[in-house]
Amino acid sequence: MTADDSFGRLDDDSYPAYTMGRAADMLGASQGFLRAIGDARLITPLRSAGGHRRYSRHQLRLAARARELVDQGTPIEAACRIVILEDQLREAQRLNAEHGPATADAGAAA
Repeated sequence: MTADDSFGRLDDDSYPAYTMGRAADMLGASQGFLRAIGDARLITPLRSAGGHRRYSRHQLRLAARARELVDQGTPIEAACRIVILEDQLREAQRLNAEHGPATADAGAAA
């Protein structure tokens, strides 16, 4: 791996660059919170060769949203489900925007 390959990962939203401790610090949450949202299947951190949890920026955004809901009084399991649904909706909207015009054009041509 070259240095250029390593720097390319800095832009990768899915690259698991953050340790559990660093992720917890960034979120202002406890490591227990990160374990709890993992248990609720909101995020599944990757594991380093030594077995340590590693989190991506995308996962940290989901965790931050869950923490926001929990801080407002939403039970953690419900907060995780809400965040999962919000994330699925965002992805569906992205796909619709990406494929919508082509699908509409194909339907009009038929």
